[in-house]
Amino acid sequence: MTTKTNALLALLSVLIGLFAVAPRPAQAEPVRVAEFLADCPFSHRLPDDPIVFPGLPGASHMHSFFGSRVTNAHTQLADLQNGATNCNPAVDKSSYWVPTLYRDGAPVEPAIVTFYYLGEGVRDDIIARIQSLPLGLRIVAGNAKATGPDNTTISRWSCLHAGQVGASKDFVNCPSGTMLESYLDFPQCWNGRDLDSADHKSHMAYPVAGACPSTHPVPVPKLRQVIRYPVSGDPSHFRLSSGGGFTMHGDFFNAWPVAEMERRVRDCIRPIIKCGADGRPS
Repeated sequence: MTTKTNALLALLSVLIGLFAVAPRPAQAEPVRVAEFLADCPFSHRLPDDPIVFPGLPGASHMHSFFGSRVTNAHTQLADLQNGATNCNPAVDKSSYWVPTLYRDGAPVEPAIVTFYYLGEGVRDDIIARIQSLPLGLRIVAGNAKATGPDNTTISRWSCLHAGQVGASKDFVNCPSGTMLESYLDFPQCWNGRDLDSADHKSHMAYPVAGACPSTHPVPVPKLRQVIRYPVSGDPSHFRLSSGGGFTMHGDFFNAWPVAEMERRVRDCIRPIIKCGADGRPS
């Protein structure tokens, strides 16, 4: 091979190197979980309930409120929409509340409060047609008047970082250094008409065999409240303002902006993608 040929080959090699496209880094696959969330810490405490006792301040047992900072007995949707919130994301103007936890008579507020919006609980083909939770929807989940744990108890108690304790329908004895935690799932099938009902439950239903019943044909995201309290030890020291641990219940007053809720349902729930508080794949 001549010197001239070698020079030409060397030049060609340099040119190829200059115009070569660097390989793109591999894109991480999204986590296949239909989820978005809101972190909404403790806001305030009042013996009010604008769903069960609207317009009647002091008529309820004590509640701990999360998210909206303005919730009281007189709260209407516009109050939430125009009021302040401590949720992340700040676009979530919803109000969430539960009976206050007491330890030896002193109120204990949660250290961590997360509200997950999920697609789980129904078949994948139903997840693909989940609709947004309607603006102004009000739901109560759980039984504040329960007299004991039974097969209707939907709330669960467990211990953070102490899975060996297991879950229970009543308070559990958590090891020192852990936290008492409560899980509660709201129903995810809507009747498609009513934003509330006389018992604050009948307009919603839980799925049956992975599908919504014909009486409540509209699948919506499942709201799961996860609350962690900075207490542990002998559960005989604990009580809720509504009674025993089996009376745990949650109230939800939806004030998500319609477009924000719809985006999260479209981008996270229906395609079964795990999203963070910003509604983007996490």
